[in-house]
Amino acid sequence: MRPVAKEEATRKWKYGVNRWIILAIIIVSVIVSGRIPPVRPYIQLPAEALTETLFQFPGLGTDFFITNTLVATLIADVFLLLLAFLFIRPALRSGQLVFKGVVGVIEALVEVIHNLTENTAGKWTKAIFPLFGAITLLVLVANWMELIPGVDSIGIINDHSLHHVHDVDPAVDAERDCSLDTLFTIGSMPVVAVGGPTACAAAVVPFVRAAATDLNFTIALAIISFVSIQAIGIRAQGLGYFEKFFNFRALFAKPGMGIIDFVVGLFEIISEFSKIISFSFRLFGNIFAGMVLLFVIGTLIPVAAQTGVLMLEFAVGLIQALVFGMLTMIFMAQATQSHHGDEEHH
Repeated sequence: MRPVAKEEATRKWKYGVNRWIILAIIIVSVIVSGRIPPVRPYIQLPAEALTETLFQFPGLGTDFFITNTLVATLIADVFLLLLAFLFIRPALRSGQLVFKGVVGVIEALVEVIHNLTENTAGKWTKAIFPLFGAITLLVLVANWMELIPGVDSIGIINDHSLHHVHDVDPAVDAERDCSLDTLFTIGSMPVVAVGGPTACAAAVVPFVRAAATDLNFTIALAIISFVSIQAIGIRAQGLGYFEKFFNFRALFAKPGMGIIDFVVGLFEIISEFSKIISFSFRLFGNIFAGMVLLFVIGTLIPVAAQTGVLMLEFAVGLIQALVFGMLTMIFMAQATQSHHGDEEHH
């Protein structure tokens, strides 16, 4: 009886200490947030550049530079590669039948993805599943990076954003001195208090920003999905795949209704290209809105209120990754089916 009583006492003491630690953190957060006002969120749609122009694309005149969303994408790629080579590959080589821990969670997710593909695509599962799985895992990791402390919040002070908040009277604005609001300096860069006596402001450019909050990332994924859909359609049906868009056969087979079928095919072209817009803006809108919501809640109620939003964004990140991957998989499976209802073999 004594060991059991001792174990219960230890467990009670342990969880009791955890409660007091959480309470102390909340109290300290309330005191600090009351004395130091929270930073006002500065939100912009384009990704922020971390470097100057590195080079220009020949013939296009477009500048290439490193953005914080590109850094997030590279981190997600490296994370997935390390996960595959350091965890998945050794686990598969070990010969285990039941996996635990991180490998077990990944196995369950991949099995769900594979079963969905098999039930939808049938014999084309082997061709469609790798893209479905890769897109889902990449988008999932990129979305969940938004939940990591420091993402969207730790960065460098942009000297070009240090400016006066313009007054109605330009003469009054000209007399303001932003140096009076300086809290501290990083090198030669002043960090100023927003809304101080001289009403100056400075913006922080985060080192890492959630990749899906940049339209370049979502549109690039959408284009990859679009090209993959057309590629597997041609692979499954050959040139007959294009009868879906240019149904000349119907004009001769059904002179009356064939005209309607031909016009419907032309509308299918518009529908096909609209998938790029649908794919990209659905993912971008949900993740960008989540980022804004986290900023706003953290500004209005800086203590503990973000916890509920973080749980919501955890679910949204998972759902959006599955939706993006599943739509790609479903459209690819549909592209393998003949326009006339019977599958052709090439």
